[in-house]
Amino acid sequence: MATGDPAVLQLSSQDVKQRDKSLVKGMEAPEKATITHRLKPDSIETERIITVLDETIAKLELSSLIPRIIDSLDRFADMLGPEITNNLIEHQKLSKEMEHLLSSSEEDDTMRAEEQGCLCLLEQRLKCSVRNVLRLLLDNPFLCQALKYKVWERESPAEEFIKAFGEFRNFMLERLLTSPMEEEEKIRFMEDMSLQIKKNDEVITALQAELAAAIRTQEEEIHKKDNMIEDLKTSMQHLTKDCQAGIQHIKQEAEKQREEDLQASQSRCARLQQDIQQLGAQLDALVVEHRVPELALRKRKCRMEMEIVNWIQKYDADMEEKQAEYEKVHAAYTEEKNQLSLLMEKRAVLLQEYSQIEEERRIQEEKKEQALKELNTLTLAATRIQAFWRGYLIRSLYKSKIKKKKKGKGKGKGKKTKK
Repeated sequence: MATGDPAVLQLSSQDVKQRDKSLVKGMEAPEKATITHRLKPDSIETERIITVLDETIAKLELSSLIPRIIDSLDRFADMLGPEITNNLIEHQKLSKEMEHLLSSSEEDDTMRAEEQGCLCLLEQRLKCSVRNVLRLLLDNPFLCQALKYKVWERESPAEEFIKAFGEFRNFMLERLLTSPMEEEEKIRFMEDMSLQIKKNDEVITALQAELAAAIRTQEEEIHKKDNMIEDLKTSMQHLTKDCQAGIQHIKQEAEKQREEDLQASQSRCARLQQDIQQLGAQLDALVVEHRVPELALRKRKCRMEMEIVNWIQKYDADMEEKQAEYEKVHAAYTEEKNQLSLLMEKRAVLLQEYSQIEEERRIQEEKKEQALKELNTLTLAATRIQAFWRGYLIRSLYKSKIKKKKKGKGKGKGKKTKK
């Protein structure tokens, strides 16, 4: 069923005004509040663009709900009212006519001029029907909100289109909020990233080629080793037979060798016993000979150990003194550091107060200069107004005097003629 998504973007000026009144009061108020909070105060055009996109998304959501509402029209008839229900029934009829006309044109594969004209006319009527339904729904924002909660399922193409349009709205918001410098930095960053990606791709391809070569060489080595293993298995089968005969022969020879070695070892043990007795006698003589030097060396060793212990104790005492001195210096350093931090904080507060006082003085000076300028302007304007008024009074008095003189001359001439 046609949802009328193209018609939503072709609204008339009256629909836009009604939409503005209803949407600002209704569903889109929180989103617009967050947008206006994020935008700069002088970006009116940006606010208008984002407002139009948000309103378009709201209309798309409502238009995507129209098929579900029509399918459950009996359920929502009491909530919608007679006017909206009649418009939805008319929209359903137009949608069916459009589907029937499109299916017949697809079956015939050729469309006549009359059918094309009917299709265009039906498309216009369908667009008008969608606009009327949306206008009636948007006039009642509470009804729109209730329909959104009750009719929450949408068709997947409409949901994808709304999601894509929302991404387009976020992209437009990001582009509108991005300054030219940030845009240039972003472009440079993307170029750097693309170059890095190209380099990484080249490295990856080289590594893949190396990996493929290594895999091939490893497979060749494995194949060679498999062949070697097969050869060794066959050779081992032959060797088992030879080994059995060799083992029997070796056992016989080992038995003979054992008897010979036993005789040789007995004679050797007798010789070694004699050597041990001789070496024992030599050891006793050497112990008696070196007993006195050993005692002297032991005494020297004890003296050296005592000296080492004394030096170690002296070193520990010196290190304890140095450690105590270091701790005192470190404590003094930490105290001075804390005092310095407090002084820096006080200095920052005083600098801030001084800057505020300077700013207040500057503002007062500007106000005094502005007041002096306004006083001078008013004084000049007053002097000019007074001068103009005085000139006007003098001119009016001068004109009245001239008129009186003219009247006096006229009367004098009349009396002379009578005489």
